[in-house]
Amino acid sequence: MPKYRKKPVVIEAYLLSGDSMWDDPDANLPEWLQEAIEKGVVYYKAGGTYIYTLEGDLHAEHGDWIIQGVKGELYPCKPDIFEATYEEVSE
Repeated sequence: MPKYRKKPVVIEAYLLSGDSMWDDPDANLPEWLQEAIEKGVVYYKAGGTYIYTLEGDLHAEHGDWIIQGVKGELYPCKPDIFEATYEEVSE
């Protein structure tokens, strides 16, 4: 049976560290995340951050990463999975 390797792709990500992105107007948010908030794709409800996806709304907890995928899709990622899957690239 054949085996497959995940193609290397470069993504953008933001570490969700507390409510600072909701409480601090000077929070240094990437442009793609600011746009997602303005469009209501990423929103704050009942004490948490949520991301609207085609599979339903996903909860992003403190310490999770919010990832923008290769097609612009957004989703949360647990820190241990993020660390095992991604490494920082220099531009």
